[in-house]
Amino acid sequence: MDISPIIDGFNVVLEPANLLYCFIGVVIGMLIGVLPGLGPGATIAILLPITYGIGPIPAIIMLAGIFYGAQYGGTITSVLLRLPGEASSVVTVFDGFALARQGKAGTALGIAAIGSFIGGTVSILGLTLVAPIVAGFALDFGPPEYAALGVLGVLLISSVGNGNKLKAIVAACVGLLIATVGRDTFTGAERFTFGSLNLAEGIDFIPIAMGLFGLSEILYNLEERHNKVSAPAKVGNVWPTAAELNQAKGAIGRGSLVGFILGVLPGGGAVLSSLAAYALEKRRARHPERFGKGAIEGVAAPETANNAAATSSFIPLLTLGIPANATMALMFGALLIQGIQPGPQLVTEHPDVFWGVVNSMYIGNILLLIMSIPMVGLFVRILRVRPAVLAPITVLITLLGAYTVNNQVYDVFLVIVFGLLGYLMKKFGFEPGPLVLAFVLGSMIESSTRQALLIFGGDPTGFLTRPISGTVFALVVLVALLPLIRKALARRNRAETPVEERTS
Repeated sequence: MDISPIIDGFNVVLEPANLLYCFIGVVIGMLIGVLPGLGPGATIAILLPITYGIGPIPAIIMLAGIFYGAQYGGTITSVLLRLPGEASSVVTVFDGFALARQGKAGTALGIAAIGSFIGGTVSILGLTLVAPIVAGFALDFGPPEYAALGVLGVLLISSVGNGNKLKAIVAACVGLLIATVGRDTFTGAERFTFGSLNLAEGIDFIPIAMGLFGLSEILYNLEERHNKVSAPAKVGNVWPTAAELNQAKGAIGRGSLVGFILGVLPGGGAVLSSLAAYALEKRRARHPERFGKGAIEGVAAPETANNAAATSSFIPLLTLGIPANATMALMFGALLIQGIQPGPQLVTEHPDVFWGVVNSMYIGNILLLIMSIPMVGLFVRILRVRPAVLAPITVLITLLGAYTVNNQVYDVFLVIVFGLLGYLMKKFGFEPGPLVLAFVLGSMIESSTRQALLIFGGDPTGFLTRPISGTVFALVVLVALLPLIRKALARRNRAETPVEERTS
C-alpha cells in the first residue's frame, strides 16, 4: 500500500486554515449535541450555504467535525439531565443518569470521552485501510452497477432504518418523485414544472435539506418540549479510576468493533450501533441486573460504538458514492456543491480531499478528547438557555442562509414549504431521512439506468447478466423479501409451538 497520499493528507490537514475549520466543526458539533433536538443533520443543512465560499477541503472537514463532534455532545445531556441531545445517546441515559444520581456524573462523562476517542480512532484506522480497497474494487463499476447500488441504498435505508417500514418506503418514493422535477437531462422535456420557470431548473438540494432537517426540527421540538429547563446534575471528578477503566476496557473494545461494522451498513449508523453495543454488553454480563442502575459498561459501550459508527459511515460515501444515512446524504450534497463527485474516482482524482478529510478525523478526535472534559462547565451553562430564545435565532439564520445561496426569495419559500412538510411528516410518524436520501440518489439512479439500457439495447435483463450488478440486484430482492421471510418464519414457529407453551 502506497502511504505517500496518506502523508500528503496530513500535510493538507495541518495547514492553519484547515486546522481552524476542524476545530470550528468539532466545537459546533459538541454544542449542537448538547442542545437537545437540533442534531448534526439539521446543523449541517443550515450551514450548507456557508460552504460555498470556503473551498471543498475545509468545508467537508468542518462538516465532518460537526457530525462526529455531536456524538459526544449528546452524552452530556444524557448524563446530566436524562435528556439525550442526540438520538445515538438515548441508550446512554439508562446508566449515565443513574451514575449521575450516585454522584458519579464526572466519571460517566470521563468514560464516555475516553471511549469516544478510542472508538473514533479505531474506526479511522479501519477507514484508512479499508476505503482504498473498496474504492479500487469499485473502479470496475459502470452505469448498471451504479443503478443497482442506488436502488439498494434507497431500499436499505427505507427498510433497515428506524420506525415504520411502510412509511419509510413512502417517504423514499416521494424523494424519488421530487428528484424528477425539472428538465429531463436526456431529452430536455419539462417534468412536473406546472409552467414554472423556477421548477424547470429542478429543486435544489439546499432548500430541501434546510427545510426538512432545520426548520422542521425547530418547529417540532418547540411544540414537544416545555420551556422549563431542569437543573443539570452536579459534575464532580471527571477522571475515572484505574478500576473503572479496567472495568470498561472490554466494553470499549467491543463497542469499537460493533460501531465500525454497523456504521458501514446503509441504515445502520450511530443509533443502531449504540443499541447493539449496549445489548451485547448486557447479554454477556455476569450480572445483567446492574444495567440501568449505573453500570460503567452501559456508558462505555454505546458511546464508543456511536463514535466508531459516525466515522465508518464515511466509507460507503467516499468510496461508492452511496450515503449510509441521512446525515451522509447531506455530506454527499455538500461535496456535489463543491463540484466533487463522491465515489471510486475520488481517491485518484481528488486525493487531497479524500485523505484530507480522513486524516482530519485523527486531529478532530484528539481535539474532542482535549476539550470535552474541560468544557463541561460551559455546556452546563448552555443547558440553562431556554429553547424559546434559541429557536427564533436559528430560524433567522436558516432563512438568511437559504436566501444568500442564489439571492432569491424563491429559495426561502422552498425552505418554508419543506420545513412545514418535514414538521407534518414527523407529526405523522414519517422520518425525513429516507426522503432526502432518495432525492440525492434519484438522479444517479435515473441517469445510470437509462445509460445502462442504452448499453444493453433496451434489454433490462442485461442488469442480471453482469456479475456485480446481478449480485447487487439479488441483494435488492433479498432485502425486499426479508420482512415477508421473517413473518413466515414467525408464523411457522407459532404453529409448531404447543398451545400449552403459548398460553403459559
